[in-house]
Amino acid sequence: MRRDELLAQVRYGPGGLVPCVVQDAASGEVLMLAYGNHESLAATLDTGEAHFWSRRRDELWHKGATSGNVQRVLEVRLDCDHDTVLMRVAPAGPACHTGQPSCFRDAASGAASWRVADEGSSRGVGGSAT
Repeated sequence: MRRDELLAQVRYGPGGLVPCVVQDAASGEVLMLAYGNHESLAATLDTGEAHFWSRRRDELWHKGATSGNVQRVLEVRLDCDHDTVLMRVAPAGPACHTGQPSCFRDAASGAASWRVADEGSSRGVGGSAT
């Protein structure tokens, strides 16, 4: 699919933003979630490096421009509803501002996670909730 065709198919949400899931193309690990708009997605496709829209700073954000931890984009996909973007990348360094490879690692999030096993053995995989 051509650049302009892909951009035309994105269904942006409130504020003209779309969630962007960033995945390491080699390992499959989810690295981060950010938001993009038409400008940032166009910049990503034009440069081959991940760009997002910073909601906090209200400006275009070239991932790694300051840190050097750029993300070379190998593939961009839309989900079935065209309202979420998947970027498969080759990261030049950690994705998380904490220095962790992924924003979803326990060391990055302070172990803010939940697992079925955390609820005890009464609800294992394939088990009944009753």
